[in-house]
Amino acid sequence: MMYNLLVTHQAEPSRLAAVLASAFNVGLQDVDVADPHGNPDRRNWEAAVSCEYSALRGDLTQSLEIYAQKSVTDPPSESALSQQVAAATGTVVLFPAEEDLPSAYWVATPEGRFTRARLYASDDEETPVYVIDAVESPVPQLSDTRVMRIPEVVRELKIATPLSDSFDERLRAHSVPPGGTEWQIADRLGAWEKLVSHMESGWAGSGWCPPDLYRERLEARDGLEDVAPHPAEAAEAEAIAAELRDALRRLDSTYARLTVEDQEAELAGFLLGSEARQRQLGWWWHRRPEPLPWG
Repeated sequence: MMYNLLVTHQAEPSRLAAVLASAFNVGLQDVDVADPHGNPDRRNWEAAVSCEYSALRGDLTQSLEIYAQKSVTDPPSESALSQQVAAATGTVVLFPAEEDLPSAYWVATPEGRFTRARLYASDDEETPVYVIDAVESPVPQLSDTRVMRIPEVVRELKIATPLSDSFDERLRAHSVPPGGTEWQIADRLGAWEKLVSHMESGWAGSGWCPPDLYRERLEARDGLEDVAPHPAEAAEAEAIAAELRDALRRLDSTYARLTVEDQEAELAGFLLGSEARQRQLGWWWHRRPEPLPWG
């Protein structure tokens, strides 16, 4: 198993070895911590756990590439290992987030807390400079780093969409060609399901939702209104339409359950501004979560 950790202050190799031995539940003699450019004759190439460290520039001083052999039973998760390294060495540890964003990272602090971070690296391929651009909650060791919500992370969250996945499978089973109207509908259904599922989870993974993303996903629901009720003539098309209607019924029901009537049009007014008075809005624009997820 591979781990890629980044630290703000260099950790002593002997201290790292002790931490890794404890984290992976192996003997100290079964851990190899080394500079990859050092003397290879001093390496323990048979070690159960190996760690190669390299110097970095900028807000980060060291990278740790850790590898655990298959013989290591019950290895820790990347987050658990990061927390142990941070606590034992007194340094802030960054590890990659699940989202497909090069800048998306998690921060583990020596105090045992986690928060999101946005990390940038310069274009210098040989010796890039790393900048921790933002964190989502204050980190004492990063007092000069701005604290803010990081919206792009929410857009890339891995949110399960079983209903729209099933609809996609239906389209593939009927050999619906890519790029057509049916696949545009599938994309809108997926966006609507992501909003509903994220809301139902209590905004898990982020704790909030950016207003522009919320608006986009309500507008995705707009794009489903005209296609949902119309029965199709061909049997195959009707089967597809029936699955879409069923998915929408279930998602709409959940959205209605998780929201309250917005009598003052607070949601539409905030998201659309003056445009709210110029558009014929579906019922989903007249309901809102309580509290609003960006409050």
